[in-house]
Amino acid sequence: MRLRLVKDDLNWDFFSRSKLWLGISGLMVVIALASFFIQGLNYGIDFRGGTTIRTESAEPVDVGAYRDALASLGLGDIVISEVFDPNFRDDQNVAMVRIGAQDGEEAVSTEVIDSAEAALKEVAPDIRFTSVESVGPKVSQELIQTAVLAVGLAIAAVLVYIWLRFEWQFALGAVIALIHDVALTIGIFSELQIRFDLAIIAALLTIVGYSLNDTVVVFDRVRENLIKYKSKDLKEVLNMSINETMSRTIMTSLTTLLALIALLVLGGDVIRGFVFAMTWGVIVGTYSSIFVASAFLLRLGVKRDWSKPADTPGTQFGDIDA
Repeated sequence: MRLRLVKDDLNWDFFSRSKLWLGISGLMVVIALASFFIQGLNYGIDFRGGTTIRTESAEPVDVGAYRDALASLGLGDIVISEVFDPNFRDDQNVAMVRIGAQDGEEAVSTEVIDSAEAALKEVAPDIRFTSVESVGPKVSQELIQTAVLAVGLAIAAVLVYIWLRFEWQFALGAVIALIHDVALTIGIFSELQIRFDLAIIAALLTIVGYSLNDTVVVFDRVRENLIKYKSKDLKEVLNMSINETMSRTIMTSLTTLLALIALLVLGGDVIRGFVFAMTWGVIVGTYSSIFVASAFLLRLGVKRDWSKPADTPGTQFGDIDA
């Protein structure tokens, strides 16, 4: 007896309230952009500048104790992570301490570094700072520009790929869905003021790939059914295609979310922002592939080529029961 997440005869009408869903999506994007422009992002050290300190001691690294010791100094944004390397000696315990630049200063002052070292010596008396590196505002600004360029180029590449793989209506629908996902992810980070650093940029690029994968699976099935059911209108074909791939969509999203939620709860502070972005991205990416990309495709319409033979472009297993 197999567990079925979706019934065999599933026949939901996803477009009976398509205007409502598009309106909600549009409103959420407006709120996200408004939050971004009004209160901005809580940039991490990568984008704001600061100092990275490499520590070494014979005692095991206790990230929580390190953080508690530095908290009393009121240094603001601090990121602490343990460094693992198979080449380290048994008594060589290394950690990276990243301190954000203080207001009005380009880098952390020598006095702040000395006070941080004194505070950490209360936790590990033999601790020493093996290297101290600072990132100034100019480098941070270049990182912001590079990050924006990376996300923009990824979306542009998706536009070209979908345009060549399908038709321009499919490409436009997919890209609008991707912009929707990225905007909502940036918006929730702005609204909740969660630290935004280079790890979140990596999450955004991963979200773009995940959302695109889900959208392409649906679009592949749409193209197959447009050829197979020549007498059905586009709305019927879209509904049929989404219902046929729903089992695969739910199975993929749930298994991904199970892993992400485990990391979100147990992964610790260092990766929490990245995992939160990925979790949010999987949710909005799954939503947008149905209620944004497909809804825009319905609005744009598709030119149907009746002479083109049916094919199976790799999604013939999209409706496997979960």
